[in-house]
Amino acid sequence: MKHASATAPSIRGGAQGAVALIRARGLSKTYPTADSGEVTALRSVEFEIFHGEFVSVVGQSGCGKSTLLKLLAGLLPATSGTVELDGRPLSGPSPEAAVVFQSPVLLPWRSVLDNVLLPIEFRRLARSRYRQSALELLDMAGLREFARRYPFELSGGMQQRVALVRALVQDPRLLLMDEPFGALDAMTRELMNIELMRIWSRSRKTVLFITHSIAEAIFLSDRVIAMTPRPGRIADIVTIDLPRPRELAIINTDRFGRYVAHLRPLLEAQGGAF
Repeated sequence: MKHASATAPSIRGGAQGAVALIRARGLSKTYPTADSGEVTALRSVEFEIFHGEFVSVVGQSGCGKSTLLKLLAGLLPATSGTVELDGRPLSGPSPEAAVVFQSPVLLPWRSVLDNVLLPIEFRRLARSRYRQSALELLDMAGLREFARRYPFELSGGMQQRVALVRALVQDPRLLLMDEPFGALDAMTRELMNIELMRIWSRSRKTVLFITHSIAEAIFLSDRVIAMTPRPGRIADIVTIDLPRPRELAIINTDRFGRYVAHLRPLLEAQGGAF
């Protein structure tokens, strides 16, 4: 396994001796099959993510990206290996980690604000303590005026922003995002990438972002973890040395193109970058 950059050798955080927020060691996951056999989704995956980093995992469909996210969220047990969150073994779901899935999964009979406050209710916390925070987060996401609207009144991109705010209202230390923009059209997806960067720059949460888009991973990330086809292993960890804040025009630069050219063969990618 290589740990490299297409243009810069250092890995943010590690070189500074920072303590990792999340650490995977020898992580493997095998599923039983209907014919009493088994399929290995992940094999011997190891990496660290440091406080405040935005790290993407990119790979082909079926390479174990979503399985990896569920292991890091404590939603699945590992077949072997360990996950540590802030130096402690993770043995189940943690309030310090929140997940945003591809579908926003909003309850249609609840308003935007009530959907945002749903995890607060699940944890039996006082809504009154979190209502103002929820409204401030909706304001940060450009949705304050829609707080009393219902999901059917929102576009797909707006619904996904509500799902992001719902994850942030718990004030998690780690935000896990599983292809959250995969179901959106190309233009909306680009706009959501810009919006996510804006929200992340203000919240400074540690983010692990799952995607099958090489360009999306490069555009968003401090580092990109490239996965092999199944069984998923780490082919490379690439530091993205591009200035922030980033605008969409950066994808047309030679520097951006060199990252794409470096990552694409690792994934045996076909077709376009987005």
